[in-house]
Amino acid sequence: MIDALNATRRTPAGASELKAWCEQQLLRHERYVVEHLQDMPEVRYWSLGDWAEQG
Repeated sequence: MIDALNATRRTPAGASELKAWCEQQLLRHERYVVEHLQDMPEVRYWSLGDWAEQG
């Protein structure tokens, strides 16, 4: 997401807030991994979901 925001020609509304949120999530994840030696549950158990099979 951060790369996509950085690559846009025009900055969409809310882009700086979204980028800051993404950076906070990356830091949060990094801290979790250091402490628990595994991904956070929302990363570890993420799946594409049923909509991927709808063709």
